[in-house]
Amino acid sequence: MAEMLTKLWSAIGGLMLAYTMLQNFFPHEITTPIKHYSKKLLNFFYPYITINFPEYEADDAFQRSSSYASIKRYLNARSASQAKHLQASVAPDSEAVVLAMAPNSSEEVADVFENIKLWWSSGETQPSSHTITFGPREAEKRFFSLTFHIRHRDAICDRYLKHVLEQGKEIAVMERKRKLFTNNRDNEGGGGPNFGRRRSLWSEVVFDHPATFETLAMDPEKKKGIIDDLTNFSESKDYYKSVGKAWKRGYLLYGPPGTGKSTMIAAMANLLQYDVYDLELTAVKDNTELRRLLIDTSGKSIMVIEDIDCSLVVTGQREKKERDEKKEEEEKDPMKKMMMMGKERKESEVTLSGLLNFIDGLWSACGGERIIVFTTNYVEKLDAALIRRGRMDQHIELSYCGFEAFRVLAKNYLGLEEHDLFGRIEELLGETKMTPADVAENLMPKVKGEDKDGCLMRLVGALEEAKVKAEEEEKVMAQKLAEDEEEKKKKAEEEEEEKKENGVAEIQG
Repeated sequence: MAEMLTKLWSAIGGLMLAYTMLQNFFPHEITTPIKHYSKKLLNFFYPYITINFPEYEADDAFQRSSSYASIKRYLNARSASQAKHLQASVAPDSEAVVLAMAPNSSEEVADVFENIKLWWSSGETQPSSHTITFGPREAEKRFFSLTFHIRHRDAICDRYLKHVLEQGKEIAVMERKRKLFTNNRDNEGGGGPNFGRRRSLWSEVVFDHPATFETLAMDPEKKKGIIDDLTNFSESKDYYKSVGKAWKRGYLLYGPPGTGKSTMIAAMANLLQYDVYDLELTAVKDNTELRRLLIDTSGKSIMVIEDIDCSLVVTGQREKKERDEKKEEEEKDPMKKMMMMGKERKESEVTLSGLLNFIDGLWSACGGERIIVFTTNYVEKLDAALIRRGRMDQHIELSYCGFEAFRVLAKNYLGLEEHDLFGRIEELLGETKMTPADVAENLMPKVKGEDKDGCLMRLVGALEEAKVKAEEEEKVMAQKLAEDEEEKKKKAEEEEEEKKENGVAEIQG
């Protein structure tokens, strides 16, 4: 064995000496074909392919490669379980610690795809000693290398790389800090250092709302239907593409104030891990700006327009009488007319047509996966074209608190699933109307150390008081209706008597 190794090293040394002489003493016309066939010979004995994924797309690039970031996320778990030399980092807009193989650690992380084994490694370019650059330092130009057998080239290039990038992006979305956005009133920079500079169309804060469907006070069957619909939507990218529809879905939430419409939106965002864009229509200048706002949103997001009936005149009913009265007032008072003209210039010029195109026109397909939510207290005020199926696919009524919704609140606020007072509360909830917000307020302890019985008794008292008040209002309403009916009857009798008198007078005349 020792003799064989000696001969092998001698042969390698001879080849290296021959290669050096070939490089230094033979012309380019001879060395080029020799190098070419040498590489072919080497590839014949080494049937593996290596693909590098640099941290920066080009030598002078300032932007990090999205593919590098996705691969880093994808390899996170595999690196933690296989590699011994790791490098930890916290990605922007994320609280998750990302573990990656340390560059140039000579370690490999194995992966298996469709029974194909392949290997990942991490490298780093060596810095040049006399290089001046305004981009990232050369030493910071890291890269990942993927090695696999040549016979698997098609499977790796066509399917595996796509799988890695998609998985990496999904992991990044799940681990990111989700945001709550609202549109800015003015989108152009003012004077001073920001003169002429375009500001962002959206302002953002970290979205950290604790609401979930588990804590949402709602009928369990209805809740399950909403969860199933949302989950099915988020997993139906290929289906929407196959039927030729934009990957979006609309939800109309309606009901009295305090029934949990905003809480429902937060629960939807937490279930799907989506960002939330709270669109204030009155701050949108015109239809063009509305489209710009839509383009500036990201996928995996919920676009919310709360109190849509109050945001703009989008009911489709143009009151001619109001316009005529306004015109008459302006004609009588020229100064008021000038003030109104100035005011009109500042008001939003978003039209119903522009809003409809925003929801499901050509521009609605921009940005990918999206949910659009409208909320209103008065669904009957909305134009039928605005809430038809295809625009608002699901109409969800959030009404007064029922007993099943109360049970959720009792568990949330008091940790109770059963109690002697539950029967009385169920009876009272069936006889009166109280919103989940009011029920929750009564269940919340008012002083430190207040017992659960005291909270339930307070709710019973509030329900009984609301019942008495509702009965009194009903009596007043019934009395008013009776008085109105009596007044109509009396008026009809007077009109009949008057007709008789007029008839007698005509005959005598």
